[in-house]
Amino acid sequence: MLDKYITPVIKPLLTPVVALMHRRGITPDQLTVIGFLIGLLAVPLIAFEMWYAALTAIALNRILDGLDGVLARHANLSSSAGGFLDITLDFLFYAAIPLGFILANPEQNAIAGSILLTTFIGTGSSFLAFAIAAEKFKLDKPQFKYKSFYYLNGLTEGTETIALFIAFCIWPQHFTIMASIFATACAITIFTRIHGGYNTLKLQEADKVTQANE
Repeated sequence: MLDKYITPVIKPLLTPVVALMHRRGITPDQLTVIGFLIGLLAVPLIAFEMWYAALTAIALNRILDGLDGVLARHANLSSSAGGFLDITLDFLFYAAIPLGFILANPEQNAIAGSILLTTFIGTGSSFLAFAIAAEKFKLDKPQFKYKSFYYLNGLTEGTETIALFIAFCIWPQHFTIMASIFATACAITIFTRIHGGYNTLKLQEADKVTQANE
């Protein structure tokens, strides 16, 4: 929900950094993989209740995730392969963080964490499934022209998810309630994406049939 507002603000701040990286021969895919590996370090740190160290790993992951796309566009290296790598590792990272909190306190966090992971699957699958169909119909993406995939809007997107992870690390004792609230928001996102995506594609199919019959 907030991604379309946050990204235009952050993007100009990253440009000088990616210019330096480009001169040093760093590639976008390297940043993607390094950022992912740093993000995964948060899992054992969370499991051992090292909250602020985990928060640092999460922050670094997100910074590098922002830099890789800007670097790709700066160096004219944007590609479907890079977009695929980026979004796949992003979703793995998103799933790994709740797992860390489940490992930290299974008795308290397992149910809420499992529900959250289930809704993450729903938001991710509805997002990617629509992206495939949107590519088929060559649908425009006016709010996210910088993305490699079509972004179907939702109540819970990247900005909200990272804010949640930060809150988890600052107030881990409230993981259950925060995870439950966010899972509910994810469920709303899933419904709106399925409803909106289905009707959008039905309309596209109807238009295609009409054009074929003219």
